[in-house]
Amino acid sequence: MNQPDTSAGKAPKIRIRGLKKSFGRKVVLDGLDLDVWPGDSVVIIGGSGSGKSVLLKCILGLLHPDGGSIEVDGDEVVGAHGRRLDEIRRKFGMLFQYAALFDSLPVWRNVAFGLMNGEGMAAGDAKQIALTKLAQVGLGAEVAELYPAELSGGMKKRVGLARAIATEPEVIFFDEPTTGLDPIMGHVIDNLIVACVEKLGATALSITHDMASARRISKRMAMLYQGKLIWDGATRDIDRSGNPYVEQFINGRADGPIQMQLQDHFG
Repeated sequence: MNQPDTSAGKAPKIRIRGLKKSFGRKVVLDGLDLDVWPGDSVVIIGGSGSGKSVLLKCILGLLHPDGGSIEVDGDEVVGAHGRRLDEIRRKFGMLFQYAALFDSLPVWRNVAFGLMNGEGMAAGDAKQIALTKLAQVGLGAEVAELYPAELSGGMKKRVGLARAIATEPEVIFFDEPTTGLDPIMGHVIDNLIVACVEKLGATALSITHDMASARRISKRMAMLYQGKLIWDGATRDIDRSGNPYVEQFINGRADGPIQMQLQDHFG
């Protein structure tokens, strides 16, 4: 499958070739190839259990692939460890599926966590940056001293986004960014994601099965199915993909080739 080249002659920010990962007899990633270009916003779509989260964890170095290559600015992630892996990760920001805030820390310390613990910044300086980033996602200074248990789901997502952008990363990963939110708050969070990514000039890679969210935050979409990307193209072109698997998924149809595979597996 040919991937769209939006590089304008530049090297990929993230270059993945032949990525493989299995858990026992279950093949999750089966020779996956992907290029993510600087400044691009790519969303990987696919059903639950299709390997989207495994892909992210491999890029982040949290899982070790069984084979293949993952390069970030030409630096190989696979096999990297210690200081070398830390240097690569300093380029990353991450918004986790359920925000993954530290319950024992006030909001500002959650936002400033990477600044203080990863970069060794003094608490006072880190707090000022945290307050700025909270304002950027629409939260006032009064929220800074609250604890995660005192926040609504939408506020937790905003805090998680503020933390993701606090270190001004070059690449931001979004893991199911609208999970647990009502449609209106989901739309608000998506708009904030787009605004924050554009302000930073960052590269974004997201995973979701929420098609409304995927359309809002992406310039490009790719569908993961049975361990491979079966379609990759501009978001504006996905409704005329010509791929029956993609068409079934984006339209949420019960009948189609994906359902047939489910019947074969569980029937």
